[in-house]
Amino acid sequence: MHLYLIRHGETYSNAQGRIQGQTENPLSPLGERQALATARSLRSVPIDTLFTSPLARARRTAEILTEEMHLPLQVEDSLMEIHAGVFQGLLWTECEARFPDAAAAWAREDPEFVIPGGESRRQLIERGTQALSDIRTQGFEHVVVVSHGGLLAAALKGLLQVPAERNPFRLANCSITELAWRSDPVVARMNDVSHLERLHPDGKGGRTGDL
Repeated sequence: MHLYLIRHGETYSNAQGRIQGQTENPLSPLGERQALATARSLRSVPIDTLFTSPLARARRTAEILTEEMHLPLQVEDSLMEIHAGVFQGLLWTECEARFPDAAAAWAREDPEFVIPGGESRRQLIERGTQALSDIRTQGFEHVVVVSHGGLLAAALKGLLQVPAERNPFRLANCSITELAWRSDPVVARMNDVSHLERLHPDGKGGRTGDL
């Protein structure tokens, strides 16, 4: 099985640096173009189906892919981003000002710390890993998964057995990470943004991050 893991396109909140979590935010015009460029980059791949988070930014990205690639679309609640609790909708500087203890605990990257009103990194790892494992059992050969930076990074940690205390993955908007998964998952490419170069003259390929 090959999994093509795609973070949603840029949103207005991404552009502002706001923490989204499970709040609803539309794609920006750039995000729409990123999704279309991603779809076109995958047209030569024999994709069987597409799974998406139900959150609007992921679902709209997925809809652009399915329209361009003529794919069925399946919505999976377990692919939602981390619930960022009291941080949702805020800039990080606002989190530090309003919730200094919680912000400091999150910054220490303790996987057991639960954001007030939300989830922990550990919970996200378990949810994301299970979501991708469940998709694998459905017997498809080539599958696109459209989700979120935090969820996909957490799932990769779980599948690749990266210690929960480490956070090495930062995925750009509409980046493609490909897993070849037979007995054990193997990363074929990570955070590939080459298909977005024309949209990003600086060569950075889009914003990275979690939450």
